[in-house]
Amino acid sequence: MQLPIVVGVDGSEGSLRALDWAAAEAARSGLPLRVVHASLWEHYEGMRPTFDTDRPAEQVLAEHLVASAQERVQRLHSDVRVVAGVQPEDPVDVLVRESHEATLVVLGSRGRGRVAGMLLGSVSLALAGRAHCPVVVTPAAAPDAPPRPGRVVVGIGDAPGPSAAARFALAQAVSRHGELIAVRAWRCPAHETADHPLLVGSPAAAHREKAEEHLEDVLAVLERSGPGADVHRSVVQGPVHQVLIEEADGAEILVVGAHRSGGHRGPRLGPVDHSVLHYASCPVAVVPHTH
Repeated sequence: MQLPIVVGVDGSEGSLRALDWAAAEAARSGLPLRVVHASLWEHYEGMRPTFDTDRPAEQVLAEHLVASAQERVQRLHSDVRVVAGVQPEDPVDVLVRESHEATLVVLGSRGRGRVAGMLLGSVSLALAGRAHCPVVVTPAAAPDAPPRPGRVVVGIGDAPGPSAAARFALAQAVSRHGELIAVRAWRCPAHETADHPLLVGSPAAAHREKAEEHLEDVLAVLERSGPGADVHRSVVQGPVHQVLIEEADGAEILVVGAHRSGGHRGPRLGPVDHSVLHYASCPVAVVPHTH
């Protein structure tokens, strides 16, 4: 069974960009598309217009919104199988539930208006922290220049083998007939000096060499695991979030793992994921480790 790409919409410019990205991805991959609107978003905006109907005003607005979204997809990509639905529930709960039976869930990083923008930002972050499938968050603004076709960037962390994010990124690069940029960031702790007992020669050189060796070990396993792609190595000194944001400039998509921590409101994303979702200029895919 082909699991659909699910996209959450609210009628804002940001969600239209997410809708267009999801529709293009569905057309490229041959997957069905499911358009979802959680009507409680309208309550948070305080928009309660009145209509001469027995149905709640929010439901009328929501049904019109998803119908318009469905028409937009069919106009842009007539071959995409698209269905739409309205769920009068909390958006995060709805989309987490949808993620159980989805290939991807796609959202814009911001919604309509100042308050809605804050809300949808929190929805995107919460969903990326709880979803059971990869979540793609499209940026609030279009990039200054078109992305390089097929360019996929992935961050390689400390795990001894390829992560779910690395495998997802390789599959993305293969399906796009493009290239995978595997990025390993490294830093030299300020307190380390050349006479550190575990280091020989320059501490910076030792840390860089360790990062290069780790990246090679991970990619050796990754490249044996499935269809090949043109894989490039990038070992860069600096904070992980900053390195990934800079490397992803001009990419079609940046892929990171869902580094989650517990909390009284459920799992939350770590600081690196949080930063790239806010500041990357391209769509960001957050992949759960269990994917």
